[in-house]
Amino acid sequence: MLTETFAKVKSASVTLARISDETKNNVLRSLADAVIAHQDDILSANADDLGRMDISNPLYDRLQLTPKRLQDIADDMRHVSTLPSPLGRILKHTILENGLELKRVSVPFGVIGIIYEARPNVTFDVFSLCLKSGNACVLKGGKDADSTNRTAIRLIHDILSDYGIDTAVAELLPATHEATAEMLNAVGYIDVCIPRGGKKLINFVRDNAKVPVIETGAGVVNLYFDEYGDTGIGAPVINNAKTRRVSVCNALDCLIIHKKRLQDLPGLCAMLKDSHVKIYADDDAYGALCGNYPDELLRHATAESYGTEFMDYVMAVRTVSTLEEAIEHIRKYGSGHSESIITENQANADTFQSAVDAACVYVNAPTSFTDGAQFGLGAEIGISTQKLGPRGPMALEEMTTYKWLIKGHGQIRR
Repeated sequence: MLTETFAKVKSASVTLARISDETKNNVLRSLADAVIAHQDDILSANADDLGRMDISNPLYDRLQLTPKRLQDIADDMRHVSTLPSPLGRILKHTILENGLELKRVSVPFGVIGIIYEARPNVTFDVFSLCLKSGNACVLKGGKDADSTNRTAIRLIHDILSDYGIDTAVAELLPATHEATAEMLNAVGYIDVCIPRGGKKLINFVRDNAKVPVIETGAGVVNLYFDEYGDTGIGAPVINNAKTRRVSVCNALDCLIIHKKRLQDLPGLCAMLKDSHVKIYADDDAYGALCGNYPDELLRHATAESYGTEFMDYVMAVRTVSTLEEAIEHIRKYGSGHSESIITENQANADTFQSAVDAACVYVNAPTSFTDGAQFGLGAEIGISTQKLGPRGPMALEEMTTYKWLIKGHGQIRR
């Protein structure tokens, strides 16, 4: 039973209120330095994890750490340390006719639970955001990344100890299904749970949790090349959205193209050949690509080709006759994560951004920018696809709730 662990984290969360923002920033900077200084240990543990995974598994790229990725993790933590504290912000201030003074002020949630799969960077990202926002965190990683996560949490605990901070403000649970079940039922200990992973994980958490849940992660991403799209913009944007990192939730899954621009489809997909992207195309798109795209990479689309988060070098193509048909396709198959349109028609761009229901809606830019760091928010805890509460990249401000502070001078209610 993990009740004792949850209780320790809950108790430790209270102590964070007594730690200055300057100390929190120093912890993050020290941890960033430690990540680089101990990168050999982290990469060795990561190699152990990678050795247990088939290299063809779409999660392999998410699991893999490199010196460059560790540098990015360290840089993100340093960036978080430079951001203003999200706590104590006055969100609303008013004085009633009876003289009561009301303030709505930002405060931490308390304890945030994170369930994530083969993403060891999440261990550092979540800790940095939670510490900065005054939250303790309970981490539940997947077994695929357990060696890396264990090395990361030891490093985090070492730095916390150096600053005299209770190490229970960040705890990593066993990588078991039983630990997941206990976390989802930790009422009174965990204030909010955030699953960060694929659709299967998110659905499981939503269906089984007794603690509050914020849904993040699953991304079925579409890009519409409009009748008025610029091929000079479209080709590199499509390539970047699809191939930059295929395993992440903002990667492109389906290219939607206006029927009048089918002659441009081979050119729009030309850069994808270099990455050996397999394309599942509807009949019209298949006809346009046949003979203009490698035969071994071209397939006929099926019903399952749409609405699938591929997390691989695979992309679907759908042909439409109108902007409205493209929007309807996204409404039916999208996950509310990130969508994009390539167009030089301002009216169409405005209609697309207004009508498409997603956390992030782009014009003439790739969905690969959906990222807390890219938005200037520092590291992120995930991309929320729900509408109640935070939506889009969840960074420092999204790690807070609020409370009302009321001051009076003897007023009574009549």
